[in-house]
Amino acid sequence: MEILEFLRDVLSQPALLIGIVSFIGLVALRRPAHKVMTGTLKPILGYLMLSAGAGVIVSNLDPLGKMIETGFHIAGVVPNNEAITSVAQKMLGVETMSILVVGLIFNLLIARFTKYKYVFLTGHHSFFMACLLSAVLGASGFSGTQLILVGGFILGAWSSISPAIGQHYTMQVTEGDEIAMGHFGSLGYYLSAWAGKFAGKPEDSTEKIEIPEKWGFLRDTTVSTALTMMVIYLIAAIAAGPSYVATLSGSMSPFLFALMAALQFAVGVTVVYAGVRMILGDLIPAFQGVATKIIPNAIPAVDCAVFFTYAPTAVVIGFLSSFIGGIIGMLILGAVGGVLIIPGLVPHFFCGATAGIFGNATGGRRGAAFGAFINGLAITFLPALLLPVLGSLGFQNTTFGDADFGVLGILIGQAANAVGMTGVYAILAILLAVLVIPSFLKTKSNVINYYEEEE
Repeated sequence: MEILEFLRDVLSQPALLIGIVSFIGLVALRRPAHKVMTGTLKPILGYLMLSAGAGVIVSNLDPLGKMIETGFHIAGVVPNNEAITSVAQKMLGVETMSILVVGLIFNLLIARFTKYKYVFLTGHHSFFMACLLSAVLGASGFSGTQLILVGGFILGAWSSISPAIGQHYTMQVTEGDEIAMGHFGSLGYYLSAWAGKFAGKPEDSTEKIEIPEKWGFLRDTTVSTALTMMVIYLIAAIAAGPSYVATLSGSMSPFLFALMAALQFAVGVTVVYAGVRMILGDLIPAFQGVATKIIPNAIPAVDCAVFFTYAPTAVVIGFLSSFIGGIIGMLILGAVGGVLIIPGLVPHFFCGATAGIFGNATGGRRGAAFGAFINGLAITFLPALLLPVLGSLGFQNTTFGDADFGVLGILIGQAANAVGMTGVYAILAILLAVLVIPSFLKTKSNVINYYEEEE
């Protein structure tokens, strides 16, 4: 059990996972010892920098969410992956960590022996998905070894298939950088990219927005993010009132607290950008060793925040548009008598920003706004539909926030409700067919591996 717990801890740390992959790749390429050391440490440090920036963002979004809930008198369920996972570990800890380990093994086997060459490196999201699967499969009647093997296969299969589904969109975002989307909000990003192409033209990119010389400082991502968030925080603080904000700010002036939180948020975004650059600078060259020596043509599937540097302006537009979609979705749920899903600022920032980037790649500035808005609606309605299939976890005041959790959880839960375990095994059969059938096709589909040429 201690070994399993140690493995769970290692595999749920994306920084260590990326470092291990870089180390293996550099050794496979027979790089000198000093280059192996620096090439291993830099991606680890880069991801820790990304995580530190994300931590700053999350910690400063928390008081903003509370001010919005109080100021605008909203009460309901707040989607947050970290919160629901921490609750679930008290009930499903062993199942979750077992599914996590088995899922990673399946992902590596699939990358080695099928045409799906994506190695999923976002360990904490694998951990979240393992938690979701243990909850939904447990509520569907699975237990013990059966639950672990079924959940592990679904996790490994989806870790391989989800990057492939929208790799042609990811390539439009990165303009050729050999990375893939390794984040379980992926279906929302691909939906945004698909919707974005109907809203505008990719040549009208958010990054080409013309700004008069006197407003040139807005081209600085840190400054523009800070100014935007200062306005949002002040509106929320005014709505909540000084007396309530004082309960959050301690001895600091309430409105000064709001301004400082906005500025710290902007600093967090900047630290994320710096960490991303460090990761990409060393991970991709090191990954060539994995791709050429161990798993031919392997492609790293990385966290959504890694994509932020490709369209920084779309990050802000995507966040705001997704959040607006979340508010409208919440109002619709209230009107039809459903469970109120309060827009969680963490999923709307990270998922909304990424949806904005993908929408921008296909539809420019209009695509960024429209695509992220659609994503905002999706990550409002999906958590509401997911709650009934979570079993005992469905009674908490939080739930999973990102699109893939909702889609997979609902499909598995509804299949089990309709025809019992047979429905879940039918989903396994479909996943297996999707993985195996392309191996018997004469041409290699660029949906599976964008970098492979036709035979």
